[in-house]
Amino acid sequence: MRKIILDLAVSLDGFIEGPNGETDWCIMDDDMNFDGFLASIDTILYGRVSYDAWGTHQPDENAGPEEKEFWESIHSKNKYVFSHKKREDAGAVFINSDIAETIAELKQHPGKDIWLYGGAGLIKTFIALDLIDIYRISVHPIALGSGKPLFENLRERLELKLSTTHVFRSGVVQLIYESKN
Repeated sequence: MRKIILDLAVSLDGFIEGPNGETDWCIMDDDMNFDGFLASIDTILYGRVSYDAWGTHQPDENAGPEEKEFWESIHSKNKYVFSHKKREDAGAVFINSDIAETIAELKQHPGKDIWLYGGAGLIKTFIALDLIDIYRISVHPIALGSGKPLFENLRERLELKLSTTHVFRSGVVQLIYESKN
């Protein structure tokens, strides 16, 4: 069965965005093998705001070939957008009904794993509904002091099992946890 993977950058003090929504502190090391991660998935899940910001993003015309290939890979994936508003979009399927039922159906379809991209509201909903199978958290060597926390207002403890760690040249530490449920 396909797995839902939350792959996310977080600051040392637990924030996924700075106080003004900034993510300029995120590091992409070439030794992170993000291309390998992208090859392991065929579907991306977005909240509407994240999709509008990044789901159709095109690199600047002066971007190098690596950046262009990166975005081509992202845009080759199936995209599902969770939104309260109905919308038609040629690049994505918009979902405004039962999230848990939709995810159960998606996981049953043949294919590769599924990346829960976010935003924060969608991630919180997935955590609350216990829909995440793998937490792939990259801890960046920066403390932001404030911002949007990854784990906020949990109704109950979230128990995970550490399966793998990676340390990258930049000092980013990637922690891969599996859900115990």
